[in-house]
Amino acid sequence: MPPNVESCTIASMSDVWECYRLELAAVEDQIRQNLGSKVALVNTVAAHILNSGGKRIRPLLLILCARLAGKGDRFEICPPGADVLLASLIEYIHTATLLHDDVVDHAEFRRGRRTAGGLWGNQVAILVGDYLYSKAICHIVGFRNQDVNECLSEACRKMAEGELMQLSYKDDASISEREYLKIVEYKTGSLIAAACRIGAVVADADLALRDALFQFGQAIGVAFQVADDTLDYSAPLESLGKSRGKDLGEGNVTLPLLHLRKHCTEAERARLAEVMEKKPNGNGELAWVVSLMERYGSIDYAMATARGFVQAAKVHLDLFEESVHKRALQAVAEYMVSRDH
Repeated sequence: MPPNVESCTIASMSDVWECYRLELAAVEDQIRQNLGSKVALVNTVAAHILNSGGKRIRPLLLILCARLAGKGDRFEICPPGADVLLASLIEYIHTATLLHDDVVDHAEFRRGRRTAGGLWGNQVAILVGDYLYSKAICHIVGFRNQDVNECLSEACRKMAEGELMQLSYKDDASISEREYLKIVEYKTGSLIAAACRIGAVVADADLALRDALFQFGQAIGVAFQVADDTLDYSAPLESLGKSRGKDLGEGNVTLPLLHLRKHCTEAERARLAEVMEKKPNGNGELAWVVSLMERYGSIDYAMATARGFVQAAKVHLDLFEESVHKRALQAVAEYMVSRDH
């Protein structure tokens, strides 16, 4: 029997998945229907990463925001089905960024599976990522909605700039926390914010509600990335789906490392610089860095920062009346800083 959304009890993220499973199933169907390339390799590679275990957080947020911003009994999606189609296209854009990121990072595995670049080569991975971007844009312009166009084009610009900013700051532990958070906002927060705003757009919500949901999405996007960066040093290996200490080995300077560098001794800072320069790939140097982070509270500080963004995000929901959709968004916000990434 289909779940009655209005009667759902939302106490955890698992309740959210169950309550909105039919909507998410419709998004999955749309993702598969949209591919349809005449080039078999495109479909094969795209299916490989689209079926790699992603949580579909961005499509879920678009669906939730559309329902939260809708007008009660008069709730309508304009045009009908736009929420499901746009949710699937948001996932295409996200998937394209993953394909490109894996090439940039020389990644061999994602979520425990071989990357597309590892299986078919980097040229194929890049071109399939380009195809997914293009496919999404082709569908999106068909809506002839300027707010949707501007929102997604701005998000794509920021994501590219965020990745370039991160590359320009590689191995540079002297960057400020503010600069780090700007990178995070651009490369991760921007698309999540866009998904939330577009949900309000298709529900024909007023500008204040669109802006509130955009700010909500941006804040939880930052929270997610800060938590994910922190888990790179603290999570059990089996829960990461990637190598522990990957950021340190690649020279990516994240919040725990910035905090550690600021608070450790001169001697420890000098050795830390040596470790970063050597690009450690063994457990000994990583264990030393993690032990320092634990001593100086760097991991706790970073997670507290992530939780602060979650709390700030929830404030933007105050414009909305209590509902199952609002409780679901609050649960998603908390999920962003949970250990289940």
